[in-house]
Amino acid sequence: MSTHRQTVTITYETAARAVALALEIGAERGLPTVAAVADPSMTLIAYGMADGSTPHSADTSQRKAFSSASIRRRTGQIPAALAATLPLGTGGTMTTIDGGVPIFFGEHHVGGLGIAGGPPALDAEIALETLKRLGARTEGMEL
Repeated sequence: MSTHRQTVTITYETAARAVALALEIGAERGLPTVAAVADPSMTLIAYGMADGSTPHSADTSQRKAFSSASIRRRTGQIPAALAATLPLGTGGTMTTIDGGVPIFFGEHHVGGLGIAGGPPALDAEIALETLKRLGARTEGMEL
């Protein structure tokens, strides 16, 4: 019987870079963006909120990051069978609102990125562009 296991997780440096990139991409699109990065255990690693962003986006970005980190898929791609029960079953910790993406480098799942501040489709676009600029995997997460 094994007594422990090793886990792979995103570094703070990479998480902070993802947040900075997301805020930059949001600004390029004229959107005050909020970005959060969580590790696979749903622990917040990095967070940023652009000036002028909406207050409720702070919580929404984190829920998107937690959801994509845990489920390992884009929040807008969560199966319909889970869509209604996931937010209720997790006390609102997780969401199916688009704008959350898992972060993979190669085959290594290292966390999740959540973007909020705009319509869900635009949040998802910013999240995917952030992954591209970060050098993370985007296959299977297309809009």
